[in-house]
Amino acid sequence: MSLEQEVELIRRFPIFSKITPAKQKLLCFSSERLTYAAGQEIFRAGAVGDACYVVIEGTIDISVDLPNKGSLVIGSMGSNEIMGEIAIFGHVPRTATATAKTKVEVLRISADLFRSVIRENPDAAIELIRILAARLANTTAHLSRLSSPAAA
Repeated sequence: MSLEQEVELIRRFPIFSKITPAKQKLLCFSSERLTYAAGQEIFRAGAVGDACYVVIEGTIDISVDLPNKGSLVIGSMGSNEIMGEIAIFGHVPRTATATAKTKVEVLRISADLFRSVIRENPDAAIELIRILAARLANTTAHLSRLSSPAAA
């Protein structure tokens, strides 16, 4: 895929759509495009967060390990979604495990580059906050459903 095609692809992602074309090109040039097979782990809870991932294609399950209960899928990610950013901005280990549910193609963006994009682009920062707020609301609703008496 050419650099121009990569830039066109990155423009589809809400978080990167309003950054300058020069920064979009730098983002594409400096990022790594990766493919994972269904069942393959992308990152594990507790690992160092050295990058975030933008989902180009496919579905990814996000899960947490529960003591004595195994793994619980708390959400899924699909095209045009970003994951792994909490470890970057929170300076904490990965909070969950990401596993490809289907064949997945992602753009891996280093922590330094992603922080630079967010720092220099207020619209991208606002979009990131919106994404995190929606994710927190969805996770809270999911956990509430799981803990309700009807779920038991």
